[in-house]
Amino acid sequence: MFDQIVHTVNGWLWSPVLVGFIVLCGFYFSFRTRFMQIRHIKEMVRLVTSGKASDVGVSPFQALMMSLSGRIGVGNIAGTATGIAFGGPGAVFWMWFITFIGAASAYVESTLAQIYKEKQDDGYRGGPAFYIEKGLGWKWFAMVFAVATLFSMAFLLPGVQGNAIADGFHNAFGLDKKITGLIVVALIGFTIFGGVKRIARVAELIVPIMAIGYLLIALIIIGINFENIPAVFKLIFESAFGTQEMFGGIIGSAIMWGVKRGLYANEAGQGTGAHPAAAAEVSHPAKQGLVQAFSIYLDVFLVVTATAMMILFTSQYNVINEKTGKTIIENLPGVEPGAGYTQAAVDSLLPGFGAGFIAIALFFFAFTTIYAFYYIAETNLAYLVRGKFRGIAFVVLKLVLLGSTFYGSIRAATTAWAMGDIGLGIMVWLNLIAIVLLFKPAAIALKDYEEQLKEGKDPEFNSSKYGIKNADFWANGYGKSKSIEKETERVEEKEKVDII
Repeated sequence: MFDQIVHTVNGWLWSPVLVGFIVLCGFYFSFRTRFMQIRHIKEMVRLVTSGKASDVGVSPFQALMMSLSGRIGVGNIAGTATGIAFGGPGAVFWMWFITFIGAASAYVESTLAQIYKEKQDDGYRGGPAFYIEKGLGWKWFAMVFAVATLFSMAFLLPGVQGNAIADGFHNAFGLDKKITGLIVVALIGFTIFGGVKRIARVAELIVPIMAIGYLLIALIIIGINFENIPAVFKLIFESAFGTQEMFGGIIGSAIMWGVKRGLYANEAGQGTGAHPAAAAEVSHPAKQGLVQAFSIYLDVFLVVTATAMMILFTSQYNVINEKTGKTIIENLPGVEPGAGYTQAAVDSLLPGFGAGFIAIALFFFAFTTIYAFYYIAETNLAYLVRGKFRGIAFVVLKLVLLGSTFYGSIRAATTAWAMGDIGLGIMVWLNLIAIVLLFKPAAIALKDYEEQLKEGKDPEFNSSKYGIKNADFWANGYGKSKSIEKETERVEEKEKVDII
């Protein structure tokens, strides 16, 4: 009964209405920003490699890695395979499509997170809850978002990632799931008890290594099948638009699953990427907005595409018509849609290597995703709980996340995925409504940034110049706000000494 309710609610939230809303928002932001995702690609690349961390904020690159650690997860391996299983090869095209237009949504939400960020404890905090309250003045709306995000990130989703790690190691090495769960919990605990800066440093180290390793294997498989590249791309495009007879009857599923799995991978519009974006030390909000827009390109056009190419080049996949239940293509009899397709693809060309390699890749992908979940949950808890009880609340949060990770490692994940999707679905609805209504400050920031670039300046932002209310961090301009911040810290330190 409970499982049925969960799946029913999940179906309501992730309906064609939501998918259509996400696509419309992506087009709206793309046109209003004059397709900044194309015009500013060169600037995005430059910004990723520039900028430094401070005592308070992480560097733009660290924020990018924190964001990618959340985006690059089980969905990139299992999600891509599932998209192909139920949408055919054409689902890959629609993953690309939603990522391209979603880059504009990622820019808007991440720029807003920077505009309305605030200094708390030893770092910057920001995200949808903060810009909803400060930008729209709807505290109740912000609290609903914060609670939904906290519940989803701390309780619902970590178990799914833990389950994927445990399953992968059990299938590849026969390791008991309880042992795997305890190892994962110990490693996650060490990371999250070290604070946001440790999370940033771990992400900065692990994310590039795991992505490069995964891409290298993909490149080997693509190289072996080099002559088949035109045929695979032809298959993707023909399947996407139903021009190939075999897939003509599932064009609707190709679009739905492509958009759905593309969104699951790139998270544009969900508000999750906005949380690490707010933690960055930058002189202008648009800088991190551009960096975060670039991050979803890296996630989908590299990692998701690599997974799809491995599966399609080796033909290690099945295609199922969801409406009829009929199997259109059956290359892997008895293999469930998911990571098994990717394991079979690698094993077909590198026998005995695929299961172990994918298990290790799943470990790194899911591991970094779990602590990205923690950071997002912590940011929303910091919004909800202030004062002397915050420290206790943070400890409880850590224990809940570790407990849900271990529990997920030893149980089936079907219902957990659906419950997690419910949390994400609520976040998407709330966040998209907010950023559509709050688009103006993000547009002002982009225009201001472009004008300063034309003048040959390193852009700095002053929210008072444009009458943006409650953007307190930027009210006196970046340089002055930093000076005021340091002076405040100096006075507070002096007062402590005087009291002593």
